[in-house]
Amino acid sequence: MSNDISEKDKKDWESFISSEERLPNKDFKSSKQKFFKVKSIDLHGYTLEEANKTIEEFIYQSFAERINKLVVVTGKGLHSQNEKDPYVSKDLSILKYSVPEFIENNKILMNMINEIKDASIEDGGSGAFYIYLKKNKIIK
Repeated sequence: MSNDISEKDKKDWESFISSEERLPNKDFKSSKQKFFKVKSIDLHGYTLEEANKTIEEFIYQSFAERINKLVVVTGKGLHSQNEKDPYVSKDLSILKYSVPEFIENNKILMNMINEIKDASIEDGGSGAFYIYLKKNKIIK
């Protein structure tokens, strides 16, 4: 490997030194974090029909209010009465799986949603999920 600096590299360096342009300082983190307007709802104790109607209204209202992120707490189904029904699995919580399925099957709601994903532990873990809403572009 040669220690000689090419003429092109010298010219590029001189050009950089003499220009006003500066490289960003990587030691300082940019604060381009996404800030979300967050709203949450707890569906504990709701029947499946009540939960579906409530979540639908909640999404419409949140979209109109230009909320970015929804935290939907369904619970894990540990205290549900489905063990009394011999046709329902004891391992299957009612709202935990059916509410996201209801949303995903509703094309109007899905047009307002970017993503649905599991919540982190601090927001309820496996007993909750997030809905990330699209930007509501108001046309005047």
